[in-house]
This record gives sequence, C-alpha cells and structure tokens, in this order.
Amino acid sequence: MAWDYIIQGFSEAVKLIDDPYVIEIAIRSIKVSGMATLMAVAWSLPISVLLGLKDFPCKWLVKTLINGLMGVPTVIWGLVLYLMFVPLGPLGSLGLLYTEMGISVGQALLITPIIMSIVVNSLESIEGEIRELALTLGADELRASFQVVRESVGGIVLAIIAAFNRAIAELGIALMIGGNIYVRGGVYNTRVLTTAIQMYTVRAEISIAIALGIILMGIVLAVNLLSNLVRKWLE
Repeated sequence: MAWDYIIQGFSEAVKLIDDPYVIEIAIRSIKVSGMATLMAVAWSLPISVLLGLKDFPCKWLVKTLINGLMGVPTVIWGLVLYLMFVPLGPLGSLGLLYTEMGISVGQALLITPIIMSIVVNSLESIEGEIRELALTLGADELRASFQVVRESVGGIVLAIIAAFNRAIAELGIALMIGGNIYVRGGVYNTRVLTTAIQMYTVRAEISIAIALGIILMGIVLAVNLLSNLVRKWLE
C-alpha cells in the first residue's frame, strides 16, 4: 500500500536524522546559506536605507526592478552564474564553480532583492511619521534618519530571516553551481540539503530523503522561531 510505503519511510528516516553523513550535509547547508545571507546583508542594507529614506528621479523604476528580480527563477540565476563562473567565462579565473563559496555568492544574489524590498517597504511605512516626530523634538536630519532606521529594526530582522530561509531552501543555484559533489572525507564537497533531497528522491531512496526534509523543515522553523523571539525582544 502507498501509505505503508510512506509510513515506513518516515520510521526509517527518524533513525537517520542523527547519522553523521546527514548531519554533515545539514551543517554545510547552514554554513553556505549563512554566508550568503551575511554577504547579501552587507551590500543590501546600506543601499536599502538610502533607497527607503531618499527621494530621487526614477525611484519607482528602481523599486519595480527590485520587485521584479524577486520573481526570477533560481534556475535562471544558476544558468547565468554558470556562464559567468565556467573556466572560459568572465569570472572563470575566480574558481567559484563547484565550490561552497560559489553557491554562497549565487544565493546572495538571489536573496538581495528580497532583503531590499522588505527593508525599503518597512522604512517607507514609518518614515514620514517618525521623521516628522524626530524633527519636531529638535533632531537634525541625520538623527531623524537614524531614528527611522532604529524603528524599522523589526522589519530588517524579518528581511534577514526571510532571505536565509529562501537561500537554504533553493535548489537551482546549489545544483548548477555546486554540482552536488560528495566524496566521503573530502574537503571540496558541495552537497547540501536541497540537492541531496532531490538526488535521493530521484533514486527512490525515500527514507534518507525524508530524513533530510525533516531536518530542512526543522532548520526553517527554528530560524523563524528565533526571529520572532528577537523581534519581540527588540520591541
């Protein structure tokens, strides 16, 4: 029976959750996507603050472009980056193809518009009210802008968490740029949770696929819980 097959897969998956191989893949996923999130935050946050607090010609066009980039499929990002990172490509000399860093760079580009869109919307939703109040209380423009950013911390945290979850759950970039490489004891492995789940599902090795899926969902839920606690603490 179909249900018996699924139930058996779940029961065997529970036994595999603490398997060293499974844990290694999970840790690599967190490391790669964590690095991607840090890189994306480093360049997205300053630009988002400027975009959210300053008015300039064609601002609407920039925001439209950012929102449009959020919908680009990960396989398109993977294809473009593959053409850039391949040895004969423009960035081939960097040696990023089939590396953890290559995946991180690709994921960072993928989640950049997510961070920017959420942060900009968060800033713009309170910018007028908070800025006016700060100026009324005697603050200068710089301090007023700082206060707006300070009041938007909850939105910034939400953007970071959403970006990390998007990065760790994507498949296209991890597969096309990382190559799903795994050699036991190897130092250049690139297999992460999503690529492993895809591989074992295709092989019909349902138990380990479910085990990896449970871990992936656990990571996402844990990160969301942590973000809620942080936001409540900041408020």
